[in-house]
Amino acid sequence: MAKTQYSATEAAQALGISVDTLRRWDREGRIKTTRDRNNKRVVSAREIKRLRGDDTQHLSARNRFRGTVREVKVDGLLAQVEMTITEPARLVAIITRDAVEELGLKPGSAATAIVKSTSIMVES
Repeated sequence: MAKTQYSATEAAQALGISVDTLRRWDREGRIKTTRDRNNKRVVSAREIKRLRGDDTQHLSARNRFRGTVREVKVDGLLAQVEMTITEPARLVAIITRDAVEELGLKPGSAATAIVKSTSIMVES
């Protein structure tokens, strides 16, 4: 049977963050925790899923960059998507034309860039 509550250490590991970051997020209200009988933080499985976004992706929050699509260039089977992200930076990803069409990407649309190793995925 799947666990419904995780210790701070287990939750931090599942989210790809340090326990110190989890504690800071708790103080800032970015994560919902409760306390066990020993007054230690516990995190619900539902809260971990919420912070990871889609549970099937198993990606940490630090790999996500929310922003706005600035430009889309389609050439044959590939498309180049340029985004302005909330940090003062610019991000460019090469994805398939099908992905651009499926996600409905166009200048001005909100999107999230997901960085995984040397690849960048885009979701809307």
